[in-house]
Amino acid sequence: MRILTCLHTMEVGGSQINGIELAGRMAALGHEAVVYGPDGDLRPLVAELGLDWEEAPEKGPRLSFRSMARLRRIVRERRIDLIHAYEWAPTMDAAFGPHLIDGVPVVTTVLSPEVPDFVPAAFPMIVGVVELLEEESRRRPVLHLIEPPVDTELNAPVAEAARVAELRARFDVAEGEIAIVTVARLVVDLKREGILAAIETVGAIGDEHRLRLIVVGDGPVRGELQAAADRVNAGRSRDLVTLTGQMLDPRDAYAVADIVLGMGSSALRGMAFAKPLVVQGERAFWRLLTPESLPFFLEGGWYSLGDGVDGPGRLAGILAPLAEDAELRDRLGALGREVVVERFSLAAAARTQAAIYAEAVAARSTLPRRLRALAHPAVRYAAYRLHPVKRRVLGLLGR
Repeated sequence: MRILTCLHTMEVGGSQINGIELAGRMAALGHEAVVYGPDGDLRPLVAELGLDWEEAPEKGPRLSFRSMARLRRIVRERRIDLIHAYEWAPTMDAAFGPHLIDGVPVVTTVLSPEVPDFVPAAFPMIVGVVELLEEESRRRPVLHLIEPPVDTELNAPVAEAARVAELRARFDVAEGEIAIVTVARLVVDLKREGILAAIETVGAIGDEHRLRLIVVGDGPVRGELQAAADRVNAGRSRDLVTLTGQMLDPRDAYAVADIVLGMGSSALRGMAFAKPLVVQGERAFWRLLTPESLPFFLEGGWYSLGDGVDGPGRLAGILAPLAEDAELRDRLGALGREVVVERFSLAAAARTQAAIYAEAVAARSTLPRRLRALAHPAVRYAAYRLHPVKRRVLGLLGR
């Protein structure tokens, strides 16, 4: 089968990495896999996995006629059998381009916390959490669950003491310090609030518990986060917070950690390295992964919303006892590794995905059926695009 994996961005992020890694596994299973997306930081990963690459035009979060035309050209030239679009923007380009006009089947994956109502219900959809599966099952006839997979061979604990010592020296983690690592895109949505809370927390209790916060990543709020880190570090004999910048391969950062903070795919990668995990959400949500909290995360995903009250204080209440108990850290780290290996392995996800592809290709639809299936999404998308315009007009009219 010839598969085109379509990504909305090639910046470092869980959805994109999952798409590329699963495309690599599809190739290993004997399929021809091509990755399509705008040029970006993850391009070397595509090359590393030996995948073909097609560059998408730069676009914003809306339908793109240029992208639709380019997708149609690629489909014709490469005789693509199926398009797998990640998140809603590539899904819409594929829907109203090669699917509508050429009849190419589309599978869509949405790893975001919610699905826009204009994403075509006729497409087989893959979601990443049980909660979203239950919500979308009311309006989608073909729905699958593939929890965000992790390559548990590439992402695994580092056992050699000499290698661990080398990594701690590289990240300037002193003997006796507890390294708290978070790997994230430094953006306003989802990440900014929690990272600022983590910086404040380490500033408050870092000296007492010998904490060291290492923030790995880059993005538009890096300057704000660096300023917060500088305020915490000012006047101290040692830095409590370090921003490393982006690492295309952050495995060494996970390996050096004593504790990982994260959400989504980043949380799962930390677990794969057998590190105790504190799940980060929004509105002051922080929760430690334990045997008791595991069912909550397996159902709702590795993210949640809190009550908005005292995020730094809540995180401090988790980190302080965890920093003082090495046995507890080891026990919780082993739990995380076990969960990832048993439930989130990349190999198992690839086999499930291959079966979904086969079903989708076998169910190609006629043009009249495609037109009917896309009529409602077209109306809903138009309403979505017009809503900000309507708001601006009403504002100008004083209503």
